Amino acid sequence: MSYDALRPGGLDYLPCRYGNSKVLFRGPKRAIDKPFVAFFGGTTTYGKFIQSPFPAVVESDLGMTCVNFGSVNGGVDVFATDAYLREVTTIARATVIQITSPRNMSNRFYRVHPRRNDRFVEASPLLRAIYRDVDFAEFNFTNHMLTRLLTVSPERFQPVVDELRTAWIARMRLVLGQISGKSILLWASEFSPENVGNDVNSDPAFITRDMLDQVIPLATEYVEVVAPDAAQDANTDGMVLSELDMPAARKMLGPQVHRDIAKKLTPILKPLL
Repeated sequence: MSYDALRPGGLDYLPCRYGNSKVLFRGPKRAIDKPFVAFFGGTTTYGKFIQSPFPAVVESDLGMTCVNFGSVNGGVDVFATDAYLREVTTIARATVIQITSPRNMSNRFYRVHPRRNDRFVEASPLLRAIYRDVDFAEFNFTNHMLTRLLTVSPERFQPVVDELRTAWIARMRLVLGQISGKSILLWASEFSPENVGNDVNSDPAFITRDMLDQVIPLATEYVEVVAPDAAQDANTDGMVLSELDMPAARKMLGPQVHRDIAKKLTPILKPLL
C-alpha cells in the first residue's frame, strides 16, 4: 500500500491492480465482467485528495460501473506500454482518456519510469551533449530536471519542448489508434489549451491547441473543461488531506471542478453506451 494511503489525515485510496498490469490504480477494485466505462489519466483522474473523483460521480449519474485507471503523475506511457490496459479498451463500453503533459513520458532526450512516469530515469547522450553543464545524476523527478534545464538556458530548452510535443502527438495517435471501441479525449485544467505555454509546472504543460487538433480526429468525442476562477479559488474546499498536503493540494483541481467534469462527460457518454 502506498504512503499516500497511510498518511494521517488523508484518504485511503485502496490501491489495487487489474489483470497482469503492474500499475497501482485507485480502488476499490471494480468488477469488469459486466458493462463498464474505463477512465485513463493522471493525478486528476486518480482523484488525489478527492473523496469522489469525477469517474465516481459519472458512475453515479450513469448508473454504470466506471473503473478508475488513473495513476498519480501518470502520463501517456502508462497506457501506451501496458498491454493489459489495451485489452481493457476492447471490452469497455467507452474509454475516457485525460490529456496529460508530455513532460512525463519517455522521448529522445530522456527516459521515465514506465509506471511512475514522473520519475526521471536517465538522460540520453543527445540531451547530455546539449546540456554539458548539467549534472543529471542529481535529478529524480522530471519536473525538477526540466525546471533546471529551463533555468540554465531557455534557448537550449526549446528543442526539448519541441521533442516532447512531437513525441506526445505520436504516442497519443498510437494509443487512440489501438482503441477499437469508443473513446473520449478529456481536457481538464485551470488553463485553456491556448494558455498553458511552456511553464513546466502548469498542467498539462506544453500542450497546445494545434497538438490537440492533430489527435482529436482519432477519438469519438472531445470534452474540454477549463476550471472557472471561482472554483479554483476554493479548490481545496471538500478535499481530504493533512496539513502537510496543503501546498500540493492547492495546485490540483478541487471537488467542485470534478463535479463540473462529470456534468460535461455524462451527457456525452450516455448515447455511446
